[in-house]
This record gives sequence, C-alpha cells and structure tokens, in this order.
Amino acid sequence: MQNGKDEILKNVKVIISQALKAEESKVHLHSSLIRDLGAESIDFLDIVFRLEKTFKIKIPKGELFPEKLLTDARFVQDGKVTPAGLEELKKRISNSNLDHFAKNPLVANLGEVFTVGMIVGYLSEKLAAVSK
Repeated sequence: MQNGKDEILKNVKVIISQALKAEESKVHLHSSLIRDLGAESIDFLDIVFRLEKTFKIKIPKGELFPEKLLTDARFVQDGKVTPAGLEELKKRISNSNLDHFAKNPLVANLGEVFTVGMIVGYLSEKLAAVSK
C-alpha cells in the first residue's frame, strides 16, 4: 500500500467524513475533529476501527487518542493540564503541535489538539515504522 502523506490524507478524509457523517469537502488537514467536525468520544472508537481496517494496522488503545490522561491527578488539576500532563501529551501524540494549547492548557481546549493533521502525522509515523 502506498503510504505517502497525500495518499494517507485522502484516505483519512474519507474515513473521517464517513465516521462523522461530514461532507468530505469540509474535512481539511487543520480541521478539529471536535470543534469543526462535531466528533464525540464514541466517534473516536469508530475512527480508530476504520483506520485499522483501511491501513491494515493495529492501533493500541489510548495511543492515538490518549484516554486515561485526563483522570490522572498528576496530569490534570483544577481543569488544567499540568506541565507533567503536557509532557505526557507530547510523548503520546508526538505528531501534534501542542504549542498553542500549552499557552492555555484548559481541559476544555484539549479537543483542539485532535485534528485531521494529527491523525495523518500519526499514521505516517506508524506506517513508516511498519514498513521497515
């Protein structure tokens, strides 16, 4: 399977539009899954399932969309992601730019980190590792 970023983006756009019942023309690299495309937590499971099926890979639970991070007091306090939480996010979603989020790390703003581009970056790294 060809795994260049353009090909990955094309497939991800189809997957996202199907999973979220969004028009494919509204799915862009910088689209927030939550704010722009209306994703809810259950949708993330569907997206992971579709990505695994399409790209023939296994995505370990919590690897693409960190789950338990938000319930860990080391990482979240008073509705904000702590510096330790930011470091953990950087480790877990290394293909996402957290600079903007880090300026105001409210848990409520975390959805802005989950973009189409984050998924494409994750898949690019994952597929490159698998093909080695």
